[in-house]
Amino acid sequence: MVSPSEKAKSFAQTTLNISAFQEIKQIEKALKDIYFVSGLGADARVFQMLKFEGYRPVHIRWLEPEPGESVAAYARRLTAQIKTDKPIIVGLSFGGIIAIEIAKQIPVEKVVLLSSVKDLYEVPPYFRVFRWFPIHRIFPFKSLLWALYWFAYWIFGVDSLEERKLLKTILLETDPHFLKWALHRVVLWNNEEIPENLSHIHGRCDRIFPALFVEPDFMVKQGSHLMVINHAAEISDLLQRIIG
Repeated sequence: MVSPSEKAKSFAQTTLNISAFQEIKQIEKALKDIYFVSGLGADARVFQMLKFEGYRPVHIRWLEPEPGESVAAYARRLTAQIKTDKPIIVGLSFGGIIAIEIAKQIPVEKVVLLSSVKDLYEVPPYFRVFRWFPIHRIFPFKSLLWALYWFAYWIFGVDSLEERKLLKTILLETDPHFLKWALHRVVLWNNEEIPENLSHIHGRCDRIFPALFVEPDFMVKQGSHLMVINHAAEISDLLQRIIG
């Protein structure tokens, strides 16, 4: 039989648990959403090392592209996942291009690019060769990167075993149809409109979008294309400075 004191103790503990739960919910409601758009075929895992205060991360999910769909039309469909007025959007690599296309269609508070490009002038000029010779539409890039994994590690700039495992998993899980569509959209991207409230963080050692062709606001000295993983502390500090 439970004594009155034990009942009182149990009631107090339950009340404390409910109070703590309500406090957590209030804190969650007070946090501001920040939207992340990952790179080609990647997902929220590429942002897992980032740390920031006062914000709740919301990860935009990739959709299957429709036949012949433009990057602007695709970005328009992704806006359905944004539930915040004037959102903050962080885009990595191809996700940065998508973030800009979203910002051209809805009001945004800030756009932050990571390892990406702002306009057609920052896309490496040799990409334009593929406009006339679109071998990327038939070439098995995914299979090649998986077979020559050492090349994938080099071009993405990953070194540790953990980073390589993550990249290998991403390569395995990437939809080859989405990959070819997205690569073609990068090749054809003719954007000249840059949002006023845009900040660009780039790595000096980026081999996909070389630093030679971009003019970022912040340059990470040893940053590679996946600096969001292996320079996460520095990227986190810069993000916190940008978004406040």
